[in-house]
Amino acid sequence: MQNRTSCLADFARYASLNVLGMIALSCYILADTFFVSLGMGSNGLAALNLAIPVYSFIHGSGLMIGMGGGTRYSIRKNQGDDASADRAFTSSIYLVAAFAAVFFLAGLFGAGPLARLLGADGDVYGMTRTYLQVILLFAPAFMCNNLLLCFVRNDGAPQLAMTGMITGSLSNVVLDYVFIFPLGMGIFGAALATGFAPLISMAVLSPYFIRRKNRFHPIRCHLRPRRLAAICSAGVPSLVTEVSSGVVMIAFNTILLHLRGNVGVAAYGVIANLSLVVLSIFTGISQGIQPLLSGRYGAGKKSELGVILRYAIVTALAVSAVVYAVIFVFADPIAAIFNSEHNAELQSLASYGLRLYFIACPFAGCNIILSVYFTSVERPRPGQLLSILRGFAVILPMVFGLSAAFGLTGVWCAFPATEAIVSAVGLALYRRRPRPALHETLP
Repeated sequence: MQNRTSCLADFARYASLNVLGMIALSCYILADTFFVSLGMGSNGLAALNLAIPVYSFIHGSGLMIGMGGGTRYSIRKNQGDDASADRAFTSSIYLVAAFAAVFFLAGLFGAGPLARLLGADGDVYGMTRTYLQVILLFAPAFMCNNLLLCFVRNDGAPQLAMTGMITGSLSNVVLDYVFIFPLGMGIFGAALATGFAPLISMAVLSPYFIRRKNRFHPIRCHLRPRRLAAICSAGVPSLVTEVSSGVVMIAFNTILLHLRGNVGVAAYGVIANLSLVVLSIFTGISQGIQPLLSGRYGAGKKSELGVILRYAIVTALAVSAVVYAVIFVFADPIAAIFNSEHNAELQSLASYGLRLYFIACPFAGCNIILSVYFTSVERPRPGQLLSILRGFAVILPMVFGLSAAFGLTGVWCAFPATEAIVSAVGLALYRRRPRPALHETLP
């Protein structure tokens, strides 16, 4: 009973803090969506939606390295191998530097062609190019912030990680308003506000290092391909979760441009950005349980793993029920918030789409949590498989096939259909291998 109480207390602490932090982090884009729609109308909203997939690639790469390195660090630290734990941190720094350099160079030299590739044209092109360039140039800041947040969380300081995430996000909301309206900086101001947020977050984290409270340190070590690959492998589900949202957005945008033009893309922008906030709740739960799972796995307390997983799944299902009830009842006023021009077509498309798209909530929550569970206990392949299925292998055929068969209704139903199928696969994978059962009770 004492072990069960300890598991519940740790889960409540880590999961709640990370959910709050992730909701705040997702407000980066939601704040942009609201202020851009208010200041620049449907063209601005379409430009933002076309550019968001690139942000997902940047954020996903940072999370891949941070979650993968943090998982390896936590396991080795709890096994008493401090040198290996520090090597995991050092290798993660090298990986962040390499990935960030690629994104930064793309911002310097490739923002225009990338905007064209994503489908921007006419009045939307200039705004899309501007947003992309600023976001790509701030990629080193985004990725360093993701790395430090993950390691601080795995170092036993989830409150500080949450504080950094929330402070950065709230500053983004304030700066969004200041840059777009009083200063009249338009889409550039929205992107600049988003870029400043990780810098402010890292400033909040800095006293942790200045006061030498951190137990992870960069050390001199050889760059071993196996170690780098192990870090990336453990973080692949986090990468795919983020990147897939970008890939899915590109596919949806392409189809919606054909079906309903820029208004269809703008309607999907409302749905997709609200989806980022909802999915961030499940990502927060999964990131919250990762240090608990990895720490207990490294310490040999494997009987507690299934209990923590059960708490996470039950919480995700409860959250899903509440979220869908709110969206179903209030779809019209939610859509109206982002429809500053009172466009009747945009209002109708977004309201209808919200009620169908968010049927996916319970399935998506379970899939995100299971993916992180597998990698947290050094079983990366099932987690990678689930992430790839929901991120690419199932969703893309679904959206093209269902849209061809059922038009706009098929587009909105592709996401819930995909998540339901992947949930069935995840449950089968969980049952196939020896593991602590979800219903396991502790002595």
